Amino acid sequence: MSLIPLQVGDLVPLFDMPLEQLRGYLPDRDEPADFDTFWSRTLAEAGDSGPAAEYVPYDLPFAAVDVFDVSFAGWGGHRINGWFLLPKGADGPVPCVMHYIGYSGGRGFPKDHLMWPAAGYAVFVMETRGHGGGNVGSPGTTGDPHGSAGPQAPGMMTRGILDPDDYYYRRVFTDAVRAVDAAIEHPSVDAARIIVSGGSQGGGIAQATAALHPSVKAALIDVPFLTHFRRAVEITGRDPYQELVRFLATRRDTADRVFRTLSYFDGLNFAARGRVPALYSVALMDDVCPPSTVFAAYNHWQGPKEITVWPWNSHEGGGGFQSEEQLRYLDKLLGDG
Repeated sequence: MSLIPLQVGDLVPLFDMPLEQLRGYLPDRDEPADFDTFWSRTLAEAGDSGPAAEYVPYDLPFAAVDVFDVSFAGWGGHRINGWFLLPKGADGPVPCVMHYIGYSGGRGFPKDHLMWPAAGYAVFVMETRGHGGGNVGSPGTTGDPHGSAGPQAPGMMTRGILDPDDYYYRRVFTDAVRAVDAAIEHPSVDAARIIVSGGSQGGGIAQATAALHPSVKAALIDVPFLTHFRRAVEITGRDPYQELVRFLATRRDTADRVFRTLSYFDGLNFAARGRVPALYSVALMDDVCPPSTVFAAYNHWQGPKEITVWPWNSHEGGGGFQSEEQLRYLDKLLGDG
């Protein structure tokens, strides 16, 4: 007898809390006393370092969309690459969706990002530094020139993890904030209608950026990674969280330092500072970003919020169904501007 392979990810049974319990799950946050000072200092250090954003027309025979190869100065003045797509002939400034990418993925190709221009929005796709070499469908072009002096497990999760100032995601979250600044520089972008979006790692980045940048109008946060670290590493055996486990299994003496560093980057602490409207999504069979970690952030979010629950899906979440939810959500939220 031959086995029929699963068609939707590597589904697992419901392994986390029941949905009724998830809806009320509001764990205590491990927040350092200088959390706000740390991020104010970080963004002040980034300042206006580096040259202005560059929007270079990219030659593609698209009839309804203009494409630009964009780059801007991120953390440390490092050049971060991306795509900027704009509805051709847009009449006046348009809303802009900032899109942050999932773990291992690069910016991919312009054709991958046509949904928002088709709906009348600009979209700014930011590459995550150092990613894009492990996903054949989404190649990347941006490196991470800042080397870490300490040990790390393979992957990005433990790069510089023994010191918050040196941690990899300090640079990434700063890049994401600077990307919003770069988008606002473009004359076709309406600075009053900036939306941050992403799934998995991209969802975690969007969650942080919504709390850190005052110009963000709304957030679309799908199955977010980088959230409720302590619980995640205790209940899931999947990467990327397992990168932390493998590091701690090797460096048994560093657990306190590791979790102190992570507390500056935990999505729970950013969610507690989220004030703008947010549409979350969660998949109840997700063993990569467990449902309790998503609901923990959602329940801590302080602004108007909604969450879409996908009971039968793993980390792929709602896929195209969620994209349609997002289109309708923003149409209702933004109306005619």
